[in-house]
Amino acid sequence: MAKYVGAIDQGTTSSRFMIFDHGGKVAGISQKEHEQIYPKPGWVEHDPAEVWSRTEEVIGEALKSTGITKDDLAAIGITNQRETAVVWDRNTGEAVYNAIVWQDTRTDVICDKLMADGGQDRFRAKTGLPIATYFSGPKVRWILENVDGAKAKADAGDLMFGNMDTWVIWNLTGGTDGGLHITDVSNASRTLLMDLETLQWDDELLEIIGVPRSMLPEIHSSSEVYGEAAIPAVKGVKVAGDLGDQQAALFGQTCFAVGEAKNTYGTGNFLLLNTGTEAVQSKNGLITTAAYRIGDQPAVYALEGSIAITGALVQWLRDNLKMIKAAPEVEELAMSVENNGGVYFVPAFSGLFAPYWRSDARGVIAGLTRFVTAGHLARATLEATAYQSREVVEAMNADSGVALESLKVDGGMVQNDLLMQFQADLLDVDVIRPAVAETTALGAAYAAGLAVGFWAEQEDLRENWVEDKRWSPTMDPEQREREYRHWKKAVTKSFDWVEKEDGQ
Repeated sequence: MAKYVGAIDQGTTSSRFMIFDHGGKVAGISQKEHEQIYPKPGWVEHDPAEVWSRTEEVIGEALKSTGITKDDLAAIGITNQRETAVVWDRNTGEAVYNAIVWQDTRTDVICDKLMADGGQDRFRAKTGLPIATYFSGPKVRWILENVDGAKAKADAGDLMFGNMDTWVIWNLTGGTDGGLHITDVSNASRTLLMDLETLQWDDELLEIIGVPRSMLPEIHSSSEVYGEAAIPAVKGVKVAGDLGDQQAALFGQTCFAVGEAKNTYGTGNFLLLNTGTEAVQSKNGLITTAAYRIGDQPAVYALEGSIAITGALVQWLRDNLKMIKAAPEVEELAMSVENNGGVYFVPAFSGLFAPYWRSDARGVIAGLTRFVTAGHLARATLEATAYQSREVVEAMNADSGVALESLKVDGGMVQNDLLMQFQADLLDVDVIRPAVAETTALGAAYAAGLAVGFWAEQEDLRENWVEDKRWSPTMDPEQREREYRHWKKAVTKSFDWVEKEDGQ
């Protein structure tokens, strides 16, 4: 009898395979990074072939290192970086271009054209989304317009499109030899191509944005048996769950009730609030997204605040400035000083996402004096994550009409005590970390396990959730508001940097 569920977590900087037992505890893990490709300012790409090869490698390594076999796995779930778009030839299985990553801003001209008739919220009523470079539909159009022969191949029905979940599932289930071309409602809702109400591709949107229907995957629920894995390491194991990474984290945090929220601290930060079966439209710069759908049950929706650069800023200190050798060192460096020294770091490397949606913004370090040291920059780096999260929380409170009472957190950065304490101080609410902080992979495992009966119902999953650590606010209210006011001033300095003729 199967004792475990596997989860493929295909992320922005790495791919991993995690194995969970019935109690939601980690029984095995393997992880490998893949290359970040930056051809031009504001452009971010991944090699789809490398991503898949890394994914296949970590599946094999996690099983080998634990002694767990495919026969021990009840099912596999997939979670993924959501808006990263890949287009490939259905006959050869080869991508026609690198995957265009969610952070990429090259589609700003396409987005401007789409906004010319109806503004940024032209499609919001139907999709829940503003028109922005973030979403994958315009990325597909860019590939069709800029890659030699792509448009002709698409018109002939030879090209397939998907977010990274679709690419992984297609390869996992056979690729050119019968691979499944599917996605789920959570991922489909990140394309600007799906109607939130019908949960289907919308012909009007497809025509306006310029994506042939023949390229699109079938939309399924987030938890159902799609088929079986075909690669040797897990051949025959049911593939039964698919969730975009932030929706998966919401699921893994067991935020199943209306009003429950989580914030994931990863490459970027993503705060999601469960709004139940009602798709609540934001009036404050958030987006409305399909959170998950279990089998044939009604879909559940969420309000989301999407922040592009948080953990990626720490990577930048490590890789570009060489200030630290490993990401965890940023906390020690930040603690070498008492405060930020008056420095505020606005990491608008690829524009600003929620609540601003400004693709013209670029990164700014404000408040520099001769007093400032590497320690102050490190502290400002961590604080930038917390400030951006507060902006999103304020928008969410306004949209929902309910003030946040506490915040469940997950992701790699939640091991940073300095950051978590500052976050609690800035929000003036308790910040709570679960015992299993990698809730993204856990959510994918839960979705897959529910589909095959490994877990009987969602309440079983709630019983697995255990608090690990809690941070409570201690900051003086006057200081809190003074610091936040300075941050808001720094944000304004990032606006209007990119001029159209720059092409950046």
